Amino acid sequence: MPVITVPEAFNEDELYIDLQWTFGHPIYLKCEGFNFAGSVKLKAATEMVDAAERDGILTAGSVLIESSSGNLGVALSMLAASRGYHFLCVTDPRCNLSTRRAIEALGNEVHVVTEPSATGGFLGARIDHVRALCASDSRYVWLDQYRNPNNWRAHHRRTAPAIATAFPHLDVLFVGAGTTGTLMGCARYFKEWHRPVRVVAVDSVGSVTFGGPAGQRMLPGLGTSVRPPILDESYVDDVILVEEADAVRACHRLARNGFLFGGSTGTVVSGATAWLDQHDAGEVTAVAIAPDLGERYLDTIYHTNWLHDIYGDQVLGPDQQPPEQPDLAQPSATFQGN
Repeated sequence: MPVITVPEAFNEDELYIDLQWTFGHPIYLKCEGFNFAGSVKLKAATEMVDAAERDGILTAGSVLIESSSGNLGVALSMLAASRGYHFLCVTDPRCNLSTRRAIEALGNEVHVVTEPSATGGFLGARIDHVRALCASDSRYVWLDQYRNPNNWRAHHRRTAPAIATAFPHLDVLFVGAGTTGTLMGCARYFKEWHRPVRVVAVDSVGSVTFGGPAGQRMLPGLGTSVRPPILDESYVDDVILVEEADAVRACHRLARNGFLFGGSTGTVVSGATAWLDQHDAGEVTAVAIAPDLGERYLDTIYHTNWLHDIYGDQVLGPDQQPPEQPDLAQPSATFQGN
């Protein structure tokens, strides 16, 4: 029976879902959302904060600050509350309302950048805002997840070894690309492993991470408008880009089978199935990483009006439409008492 005193001490790292019956491909989905921060970002947040404390950068009176689309913001907010710091998260309108409220509920602050920068989109505007605040007050400590090597080291030390232990005959690993911390940590680890593993990066259409043209992206988590400095493409074997509508459909397909996941997971699963469709996958052992769960997305990718406004009325197939609700104004049956 686990008994903990700080929230970062708990993280379920050994839960996988077999997606064979749902998607027709032999994919095992590694679930990273079962911790008190609700996402894989807890690992990177803990590694970066620990390193900053060891190096004397983060001390009593420091104010943590970070640009985040949501999940790292929640993880850092939880750590700040646990360790006695204040935290300021700089995000943009794509960040889910429930995520912003979670950060605030933990006693921290959120700044929402409302206008994209001319060259770097919302991410560029967020980073500009962080830099301006750091220049204005020496108490701010910016961990900079986009450049911080402890971002990928967390996954080199924890995520990848856990997968290797669970799947000693792993053939292909699918990892979503946001800051590319999870991708780089896992890819570096498996390049050093005792047997070859094909590492496939899954990104969103409209992301510039792998050199594609910038475009509108509404799902937070994956994709960037500024190439992440920690990315080293030499460790990546393949890249597959996923349309957001396909990611949404994958999320709803999972939900119809009882698994509620976020948009990043839908993107990774959609990309993994597309890659396996194109390759001889009959005997491969494949793992995909699910960064978080779906509760924070109920007002977006699981909300009919939001979906229709963004992607059109036909984004979901007939088998994915929400069921019709009964007319609760009329009794469905008549009961007589004794």
